[in-house]
Amino acid sequence: MRLHRCALVLLACIGMLAASTAARAADLKVIDTWPAANAVIDSRSDGFIVRFNQPIDHVFSSIFVKRGDQTVETLKARLDSAPEVLFARAPSLPAGSYTLHWVVKTIQDQRIEQGDVPFTIGPPK
Repeated sequence: MRLHRCALVLLACIGMLAASTAARAADLKVIDTWPAANAVIDSRSDGFIVRFNQPIDHVFSSIFVKRGDQTVETLKARLDSAPEVLFARAPSLPAGSYTLHWVVKTIQDQRIEQGDVPFTIGPPK
């Protein structure tokens, strides 16, 4: 009887741990971006940043700069960025409306997540 009770407690603990891990893994959130959503920046920007609330796998993460449905730049993440920061260098872009499309692989549960940040390059000053 005692062994049966210990087994039930162990199973309950494993279930709570699994549920807790699943809840944490599902909570990848964007904390900050550069440029910010809907920002107007000048073409001299030399990089794009997406900061998350947990570490990401830089090797399997990318940033795409899109204009409409067309990808105009495919950027590789810098491997020396902070664990929770996706950073990529960017060339100068002509004035216009763009979308920063990011794709990351989470460290915790190896899921692929993605999102978009619209921004505009303003005319040269």
